[in-house]
Amino acid sequence: MELESTMQGKDSLPSPSLYRSIFSQIEEIGWEHLIKANEDLSSLTFRILDEKGKCHVAEITLSHNYPQTPPSINADLLSMPKVKWSVTSRLIDVILQLREHLKELQEVWSTLECIDTNLSVIGKEQSFATTRRHISLCEDCSILLHINPFRPNSLPECRFFGSDEKVDQLLKKWKKNSRNWKSDKAFHENLAMILETELPRPPISASTAAQTGDEAIDCGICYVTYLPIDEELGSDSGCAPDYKCENTSCMRAFHTVCLRDWLRTITTTRQSFDVLFGNCPYCSEPVAVKICD
Repeated sequence: MELESTMQGKDSLPSPSLYRSIFSQIEEIGWEHLIKANEDLSSLTFRILDEKGKCHVAEITLSHNYPQTPPSINADLLSMPKVKWSVTSRLIDVILQLREHLKELQEVWSTLECIDTNLSVIGKEQSFATTRRHISLCEDCSILLHINPFRPNSLPECRFFGSDEKVDQLLKKWKKNSRNWKSDKAFHENLAMILETELPRPPISASTAAQTGDEAIDCGICYVTYLPIDEELGSDSGCAPDYKCENTSCMRAFHTVCLRDWLRTITTTRQSFDVLFGNCPYCSEPVAVKICD
């Protein structure tokens, strides 16, 4: 957990009783979920896992007259929940409401994940905070999709890019076949059916190739596949990377021993019992490794 120092005077700091109350409320949520906090506790950043295990980062800001007024939430999401709050509410209530909101977003995220997995999306980062996807159709033609967040499997709004001739052909196919869109069918299959063509697959990344066994996996820290044969390494001697970042946009592989040693050099790493909690060296998503196997 990172503690941010503020330049405010003593008069702006919370009272001791409010400090104790906020600390107690953080304890209810779990210190292992707290990523960052301001010195005056006006801003608290938590990591929250949704029902599919995806990690989300939410910043909760407390006003100067908290808890009389509700805290505000900022997160990289399609939409934010309207916080239900009373003078007896606690921070755990905000987290629970946010988790319920994450459940409501699962359907549109599943559709976006289907698109990202099966189609050639233009752009290095596919954010789940937007419902736009720019899809390559061929070498010199593409389509910009706007997914309906409330009915993500319905026919999307679109705009074609390319030569006038190709765009005209695609628009005619779209108008002719759009009535055949089926909401119970996979999104990429619907799109291929409407455009009457086989759509390009996404390029194979190094991490995907490694997953399928097309090439050896190198550790993202020591940059070799196998650790040296050394008695000092114990059971890790000669092993291949055995830890993978769970962020689907990263999926970097590491030797557990390398990641463990790296986390120990980072000042924001936190230890709870025999587990080190920190962030991936490449994408900053949360990672956790045992100190001893």
